[in-house]
Amino acid sequence: MMALLTPLFPYIRDDFSLTYTQIGWLAFAYNLAYGVSQLPAGWLADRIGPRFMLTIGVAGVALAGILIGLSPTYIILALFLVLLGLAGGGYHPAAAPLISASVKTENRGRALGIHQIGGTGSFFLAPLVVAGVAGALNWRGTFITIAAPTLIFGIIFYIILGRIAYSRKARPEKTDSHTEVLPAKGNLRRLVAFIILGITGMVMVYCTITFIPLFLVDNFGTSEETAAAMLSLAYVGGMFAGPLGGYLSDRVGRVPVILAMGFIGGPVIYLLNLAPFGLGLTIVLIAMGIVQHLSMPVTEAYVISHAPARKRSTVLGIYYLGSRGGPAIAPVIGYLIDHYGFYVSFSAVGATIFVVTLVCAVFLWGSRDLPYQAEG
Repeated sequence: MMALLTPLFPYIRDDFSLTYTQIGWLAFAYNLAYGVSQLPAGWLADRIGPRFMLTIGVAGVALAGILIGLSPTYIILALFLVLLGLAGGGYHPAAAPLISASVKTENRGRALGIHQIGGTGSFFLAPLVVAGVAGALNWRGTFITIAAPTLIFGIIFYIILGRIAYSRKARPEKTDSHTEVLPAKGNLRRLVAFIILGITGMVMVYCTITFIPLFLVDNFGTSEETAAAMLSLAYVGGMFAGPLGGYLSDRVGRVPVILAMGFIGGPVIYLLNLAPFGLGLTIVLIAMGIVQHLSMPVTEAYVISHAPARKRSTVLGIYYLGSRGGPAIAPVIGYLIDHYGFYVSFSAVGATIFVVTLVCAVFLWGSRDLPYQAEG
């Protein structure tokens, strides 16, 4: 459901006669709500259990999708996008701790990466669905058509979770709170730097991808269907990047992987200005997807390993707040495109990723990639 929004932006723009900035405000409405809801969702998941939060993350999103398809005006559409973000925000804070608690520590990154395939797969398929049906059903019919089976699945999902004993909150790890020691000196500083870097890479790439369909239509003169279908290229790399990133972080460390993605991500965004339509643009879009999705399980695994157990859900909530809510800066990029064009805007995004990575590398490079541990 949430993956449908970006490939449908050209259709929505034509329907409501919107500017790039106004499109950015729609992305703002959804992403801000999605990000802000992550923090209370993590708190609720610790108290009422993951089953309810995971179900809202599926069935609640479907209900919001139906309402989006029925939106009569631009303002009402923005309000229903807020509802979509609020409903979807409950999923990740409930899912990640359950997954990490189900595997050995040395396989945590890989498990989180495998879990990411589901979400990435939907973002890969959604543009293809839009290309196939939006021309006949328009953007409203596309939302409603996808929402109906999603709602049914949400109900089935609730029943399945109950049968596999996910009704109650996850059991905490067996640690002795009386013998838990303070983290090593500088651990908090490195944790903050790592989270900032993880958030920056994901947010900047995601915001850029938000405008890719419009970029293809306006810069290369493609049809709306072609632009929607090509967007799936940005998620081809994500299909294997999540598991790969988790595997590499388990083997060579979280810090080298996240720094590599940061130093690669900036130039990749800039290359959007130079890549010709066809093979060149295809490679750049795939590379963007790899950068975005490879860093996600790495950051999750680092937070889970380095944050104190009693504060882990809160720290994860902060990370999800920034990474999922950060794309709310889309109106800024839309404003830049309206006034300065795609070249300046993409160059600014690429430079931002590179500079933030350089600053964070000062705190992270050479640090021992050791988890927070308790004695006893």
